[in-house]
Amino acid sequence: MYPVSYAADYAAEGRNRLTTFFRYIVAIPWQIVMALYGFVASFAIVIAWFALLFTGRFPEGLYNFVGGYVRMSARVNAFSYLLTDEYPPFNGADDPAYPVRTGIPEPLDKYSRLKVLFRYIIGIPVMLLGFVHAIILMVVTLIAWFAILFTGRHPEGLFGPARSASAYLTRSMAYFGLLTEDWPPFSLEEGAGTAGAGQISETAASRTR
Repeated sequence: MYPVSYAADYAAEGRNRLTTFFRYIVAIPWQIVMALYGFVASFAIVIAWFALLFTGRFPEGLYNFVGGYVRMSARVNAFSYLLTDEYPPFNGADDPAYPVRTGIPEPLDKYSRLKVLFRYIIGIPVMLLGFVHAIILMVVTLIAWFAILFTGRHPEGLFGPARSASAYLTRSMAYFGLLTEDWPPFSLEEGAGTAGAGQISETAASRTR
């Protein structure tokens, strides 16, 4: 099981056509907050990189801050890419009630300094796969946008690939944010499950399709 979990509840019926039509406009306030959060998180990751390199440990405060950014990004991106119509919270706190949930495990007791040092070199395949998943996400979202506008439904055949692509991109963010040492699995199903603290609850997981 991959240490960073991802779950998104599927709601086929009753999708909001109005907010779907204006989704990228509606999402602007969250995108602005996410950008500011990400700007600060980038400095936190740099500081954590040095801390990990010299001590092999991820300072808890920095870890929680970066983990919060990954959670918020996952929710905002899911909202922007039509996985849910529910407005995401303006923070990175764990929220089991929200239809899109990212589980961040406890930090490791010891990290590999070598993997930290060469993260952006050994992570090149992750970047390339992330690019592929980003294209998939944009294509299926565009088709789903039209489907929701005309039918009020999000086809499950489009939701599944979008959810899987979003999971990969979220886990890639956690990987390059130094929260985990493992390459993300290519598909959501390959990395199904939960690990560590702050992950989705069993009740929430049972609702995910």
